Amino acid sequence: MTNTEGVGLLQSFSDAVAGLAESVSPSVVNVNAGRRGGTGLVWSSDGLVVTANHVIGRSAAPTVTLGDGRELQAKVLGADHYTDIALLKVEAGGLKPIEHGTTGDLKVGQFVLALANAFGRKVSATSGIVTSNTRSMRGWWGAMIESAVVTDAKLNPGYSGGPLVDASGKLLGMNVAYFSGRGVAVSVDSLSETVSKLSKDGRVKKGYLGIVVEGIELPEEIAKLPDVGQDEALLVRAVEAQTPARQAGVSIGDIIVRLGDTKATDEYELHKALSSEVVGKQVSLWVLRGGRLTELKVTPAEVGE
Repeated sequence: MTNTEGVGLLQSFSDAVAGLAESVSPSVVNVNAGRRGGTGLVWSSDGLVVTANHVIGRSAAPTVTLGDGRELQAKVLGADHYTDIALLKVEAGGLKPIEHGTTGDLKVGQFVLALANAFGRKVSATSGIVTSNTRSMRGWWGAMIESAVVTDAKLNPGYSGGPLVDASGKLLGMNVAYFSGRGVAVSVDSLSETVSKLSKDGRVKKGYLGIVVEGIELPEEIAKLPDVGQDEALLVRAVEAQTPARQAGVSIGDIIVRLGDTKATDEYELHKALSSEVVGKQVSLWVLRGGRLTELKVTPAEVGE
């Protein structure tokens, strides 16, 4: 390859990335909640805007600045601290919603672009690649991020709530955190599910047991038992008073194997199993106690009750 050809390829790549940022920019807005500021993304043409919950904090009336400079008062339709997602509504029509992609075919090494409108003026962008397959992880604010998209795209202050898109401009996730040199985004699939619940109920119901657990590896002879069939489980380190777990008879030292049909191989799987579908309903909690598998009946309460 000649130097001229190399320059031509670099120029073509540069033009493609710039064109990608320009095409997504109309769907990227600024969200301001007093001392807090960040980014949001246009979810629907009739004024639904999605941002990170930590961007709006306790504000009941943040402002949204559109790409054309209009500054609008927003209504908070709902927010979920545990997924760090907030749904806003502005009275504006003809907005350009961001096109949704999927994380089902996400590949390590895949090119991504993170966009932001941190100051209400022009959209900014950083780029990178996907560094690991989607996985659940705990955010710095204590929440569980299910199926997070992890990249090496640097997220500068104000990037929270902004979109992470693929090479075609389709949404892969919403950026929420940057630590240890990695950007973390809530996946578009989790976004869609949570936004649907927030638009309907204004909140996301989440189950609560009232325990502190630690992931452990099971001894081989226990793991191979027909009724166990897994290598990892959760050791109960503490049980809070007057909680569903205490009422169900969970004790310190119990090893949780399953909740309902979900194997409790780690804290994240247990967290996912405590969905709105089990709140207020009696489910089986299988624990290893004294080397024997024991079934307890537990009724998860809703977080915050």
